[in-house]
Amino acid sequence: MIVLGRIVAPFGVKGWVRVHPFGDDPLSWGEMPQWWLAGDADAPESAWQPVRLAGFKEHGAGLVAAFVGHDDRNAAEALQGRFIGAPREALPKPDADEYYWGDLIGLAVVNQADEALGTVEALMSTGAHDVLQVRDGDDERLIPFVAAYVLDVDLAARTIRVDWQKDW
Repeated sequence: MIVLGRIVAPFGVKGWVRVHPFGDDPLSWGEMPQWWLAGDADAPESAWQPVRLAGFKEHGAGLVAAFVGHDDRNAAEALQGRFIGAPREALPKPDADEYYWGDLIGLAVVNQADEALGTVEALMSTGAHDVLQVRDGDDERLIPFVAAYVLDVDLAARTIRVDWQKDW
């Protein structure tokens, strides 16, 4: 499963929810008739459960969604905090030099001198660009995920080559 976002709050009284996306182009999710939800405050690692999408749209600067069978505010409140995901095969293939964040987690990061810098633990969006959070034991490096620093991503070899010094 690829985690796409998270339900952050109920929206209105008819079962709609506010959605926080984790990546680019979340409006394309509306083309998927089924989403998968997992996790909540009581069981954050619960299994993925399919839900049918009843509606999905931009609202102001955010996104809102509705699901079949979740028709009131109480049902929407019960979804708060759940993660939104989809199986990899349900997602469109990314363009060249585009990657799903989930595909980058766990990749080894090396610099041009073949020094190991660590493993991608997470990514974060800063608004201007995404940032790789690279963990090497107790050390953490934040490397901008932009062409000036990221030279190559090899998903088959599970490595990212960067223009970054080990002591930075």
